[in-house]
Amino acid sequence: MRTGFALAALATLSAGLSPGPARAEDEARLRGLWKLVSYEVEVRATGEMLPVMGAHPTGYAYFTPEKRVFFVLTGEGRKPAEDDAQRAALFKTLVSYTGRYRLDGDKWIAKLDVAWDPKWVGSEQTRMFTLEGERLRVLTPWRVMPNWADRGETRSIVTFERGKE
Repeated sequence: MRTGFALAALATLSAGLSPGPARAEDEARLRGLWKLVSYEVEVRATGEMLPVMGAHPTGYAYFTPEKRVFFVLTGEGRKPAEDDAQRAALFKTLVSYTGRYRLDGDKWIAKLDVAWDPKWVGSEQTRMFTLEGERLRVLTPWRVMPNWADRGETRSIVTFERGKE
């Protein structure tokens, strides 16, 4: 069942967005450090919203002036692994990658050269975004995410707030 928050987030992401060239002010506002606030996943088949990274995930995104982006996002309550099974389980609460990005209207496209999942290296990852004051809201396209592939096609709704550098 969709939550009110999820519907509001999706409406915010889709309202007032116009495709086309990147606006210089958005590019300048996107640059810098962003602290992860929430990470939810919507399951395409059911519409279910899942807090896959817990209620209090941790992480950062950083957009450099040279147009490189870095992401390190981790789930709540991670504990050090003591065996291979525990190390494998940690994979489900980690998203990490970097690459050069370009803006195209309300989205960025990152060409990845390093990623926590080797399948992503060399790929282009597209994300829609909105900037609202000190908040950055991100919506991924539908895809099968390696971290929770058992859910089928999902998309992530990720919220950041401006970090202190």
